[in-house]
Amino acid sequence: MLKQIEGSHAVAEAVALCRPEVICAYPITPQTHIVEDLGEMVKKGDLKPCKFINVESEFAALSVAIGASATGARAYTATAAQGLLYMVEAMFNASGLCLPIVMTVANRALGAPVSIWNDHSDALSQSASGWMQFFAEDNQEAIDLHIIAFRLAEELSVPIMVSMDGFILTHAYERVDMPSQAQVDSYLPPFKPALLMDPAAPVSMGVVVGPEAYMEVKYLEHARQLRALERIPQLAAEFKTVFGRDAGGLTRAYRLEDAETVIVAMGSVLGTAKDTVDEMRDVGHKIGVLGIVSFRPFPAAQVREALRNAKRVVILDKSLSVGLSGIMAADVNLALSVLPLKRYTVIIGLGGRTITKNSLRGLFLKAEKNELEETTFLDLKWDVVNRQLADEKTGGPTAAPAAAIPRDKIAAAKRKS
Repeated sequence: MLKQIEGSHAVAEAVALCRPEVICAYPITPQTHIVEDLGEMVKKGDLKPCKFINVESEFAALSVAIGASATGARAYTATAAQGLLYMVEAMFNASGLCLPIVMTVANRALGAPVSIWNDHSDALSQSASGWMQFFAEDNQEAIDLHIIAFRLAEELSVPIMVSMDGFILTHAYERVDMPSQAQVDSYLPPFKPALLMDPAAPVSMGVVVGPEAYMEVKYLEHARQLRALERIPQLAAEFKTVFGRDAGGLTRAYRLEDAETVIVAMGSVLGTAKDTVDEMRDVGHKIGVLGIVSFRPFPAAQVREALRNAKRVVILDKSLSVGLSGIMAADVNLALSVLPLKRYTVIIGLGGRTITKNSLRGLFLKAEKNELEETTFLDLKWDVVNRQLADEKTGGPTAAPAAAIPRDKIAAAKRKS
């Protein structure tokens, strides 16, 4: 059924269609609308049998989800930014215990400085946590990926986070095709846990493991994600049969048939990148886009295959590994290291910085001429940065950048007035 609906409300409805039995979350912008909606559904009796558990923190939210999943309930939670960081200890517990929890991450920049706006630094900080990670391009994909995530998580007994860009998607109203309960039920069978804590058949869970077995346990986590590389495309094909549209998969190719320059990105920026590529194609540029849907497991072989005929790749990364380069870009570059093509990493949109078609067009034109540096920061205000660096070189007292840069902006505004 077609609906004009806010992204957060759409995801809440999709999660409800998956029949979760335990929902636990702590409110943090910009994911709050999702769990508010689910809480209202539970309170009204529209979602049952389901228990909504109020908790005192994000750490508690995931801990409750771990307990619920371990006792055989289909468990769901949601978070963002610092909330995800507060869960970190429990994140590794969930994956190490092979619990198929599904979590929405409404991507938001990490502080300090404090930011409520979007980038991918929160989710990508947890790329080594053992959770699978899907990234949605738009709200339709956010809906569909949650349904696929519950199916895949429970088949392989692995936790999955579905990332959707904060505000850009969570608070945007779009027309989506909301599936019916019958469709979801035909695609997502009832939860049959691989591991179950049952007083009638007691087992130990979360025990100490010595050096003689720890590596094998971690390898089995790795093996499940490798198995997912085969299973994800199969589930995407089955999804299309049931729901009548493409969704999920490992990557999404766009106008790659003869592309010499390929743009690689994740999340909502793919829409802007595709619009820019369409305009450049209209005037003869051989350029295309490859969207990463599954960041964990990372589809290295599929990325290599998609780019094997390209001359250059421009990786648009909404995260920064400070002191190195982009977090997502590191994986893409590793996958492409055997191919003889130019590779450029572009850090974009940190802290919600606007990404425009004009900026992307200029970037792509420079890439075609091989004029980009190995790592570029799109629309970085070099005057602000250089002024702060110069202050720091004087050796005199200086404020931390988080304080100094806003201070300089205020001073500049006063000068103009």
